[in-house]
Amino acid sequence: MLSRLSLALLLTAALPATAFAGPPWISIELPANPWDRDTRGAFLVVHAFHHGIPMTAPISGTAEGLVNGQRRTVSLTLEKTSHAGVFVLRNQWGNTGRWVLVITVDQGEHPGDDVAQAVVEVSEAGAVVGVRVPTRPGADGFPRRATPAEIESTLRSGKAS
Repeated sequence: MLSRLSLALLLTAALPATAFAGPPWISIELPANPWDRDTRGAFLVVHAFHHGIPMTAPISGTAEGLVNGQRRTVSLTLEKTSHAGVFVLRNQWGNTGRWVLVITVDQGEHPGDDVAQAVVEVSEAGAVVGVRVPTRPGADGFPRRATPAEIESTLRSGKAS
């Protein structure tokens, strides 16, 4: 009897680590809902998930741009909303130039590995023309960081790849 109880406690203690294994996921929503006071006026809405469950995780971003032929980088601030795992991004890069927004959800348990990134291409007219989440080849769609070369290529070619 004691050994069954010990085994049950051991399995229960191991369960949370197993349940949270794996990377986060990120999705982008646009246009933002103008009737939701949390998202009204936002450029886009970011959803962070872990195995389909909304999660509040560290969210960060940069806007990589070409303005009048000059390369620019702007750190982005995302705002939490009253909804779990939902953040808004307002335009902090201005209304001129071509931009690639790189938004990162960091699970934080294994720095560098447990991230999901969305690469959002913004045209010179200020419209989103492409969104993608880079994934690892052969890893069942596990997300990965976008490489600097991928970001630069998207920015310069004008095509989300």
